[in-house]
Amino acid sequence: METIEAYLERKHREIGLLNDCLRSPQHLPRPRSVEEVIKSKFQLTARLRAEHELLDWKATETAWSRTASPASGPFIFDYDYQRADLSVRGPSFYETACGGSSEAIYTASGMAAISALLLACVRIMAESDIVVLPGSYGETLELIERFVPTLRLVTPKLPPPDGLARAGVPRILLLDSCVSASTFEAVLRCDGPALDLLVFDTTCFAGCSGRIRRVLHWARRYGIPVAMVRSHNKLDSLGAEYGRLGSAVFVNWSEQGAGRSMVDRLAAETRDAVRLLGGAALPAHFPPYVGSEAYWTLTKQRVAAILRNGRHAARLFARELPSLAAELHFTHGLYVTLRAWGPLNEASARQAAEAMSGDLSRAGYPIRHAGSFGFDFAATEWFHDATTDRYSVRVAVPDLPTELWNDLAAAIADWWTANQRGPGEG
Repeated sequence: METIEAYLERKHREIGLLNDCLRSPQHLPRPRSVEEVIKSKFQLTARLRAEHELLDWKATETAWSRTASPASGPFIFDYDYQRADLSVRGPSFYETACGGSSEAIYTASGMAAISALLLACVRIMAESDIVVLPGSYGETLELIERFVPTLRLVTPKLPPPDGLARAGVPRILLLDSCVSASTFEAVLRCDGPALDLLVFDTTCFAGCSGRIRRVLHWARRYGIPVAMVRSHNKLDSLGAEYGRLGSAVFVNWSEQGAGRSMVDRLAAETRDAVRLLGGAALPAHFPPYVGSEAYWTLTKQRVAAILRNGRHAARLFARELPSLAAELHFTHGLYVTLRAWGPLNEASARQAAEAMSGDLSRAGYPIRHAGSFGFDFAATEWFHDATTDRYSVRVAVPDLPTELWNDLAAAIADWWTANQRGPGEG
């Protein structure tokens, strides 16, 4: 259990890490409340982005100045016109050593990364099966159906060994970090999968997550090439959404041969897709505080607090909302979803999320209507399960002191119960 005093001291260190990245750091006293923490972090990240633009004024889209030397903290950039050939030198957003060779391609968002990767897959493995698991990210499935139809969607029964067996065509597995815990574990218990490529969306796992290590060890055991795609605007920004940034990291276990050649070709095709789609990353969106020992320590502490709070919320909602809890056990542990007695659509789910966050915020709780997660406040938004085509309300668990979060979770349960009519009521 983390006290408010320990929480504020930890947040003071997070704020100090951001502040130290400024050219002229400010004198910032220790925050006295959660609201001060939230305000300080967003103000500091805005100052960092503004300072980047002022200092790198010669590093324009046309790269006209040969004296420009664009950088963001430890990240050094080199590019020509429109960043079509963007080269990035700097620390990895993944702390985990994968044991193989890897190459990172940065993009303007997580969806830009997976879009370029899937288009590259069509170039290398046309007419392939792509195995997708129940609960995978809806926009990824929509992207495949609408724009890469030559990748045939296959949804296996769980547990999935039959879905990962040898087929007559190349087979790709999309493993998404937003699936349920039971689905995720079922995949890692699968022995001898016949896969030509693993596409691993790590967005909902911290870059230091042990689950990433487990997936990489599983893939290495069976010699499966891996492409990890990620949005960095969530867990990698210390809860302040520094800027839209994505990446595709290609991991190869082979030093030579057909496997090595395929991954190299896939990376080259992905780079070309990023160039032709105009999806290159913006140097200003690379957080300058990433990669240091202090950064990894603080990231581990804040993600551990979110996961701890998530377990408390799952137990409370299971007890207080047994008929209204949609999914409480996502493998990432970062959010839960709540259902209504009657069917919800996107508009009514959004309205419910906004009403709940508005009422509880006015009651003094740190909660907002926001379409992301990993914040220092709870965030509510509509949620669509692409597998069941059902809508619910997502409650993203915040990094808050234990007692305050428990009070807020209880208030959420009370509000949801009071505002959902059961069968035969009223």
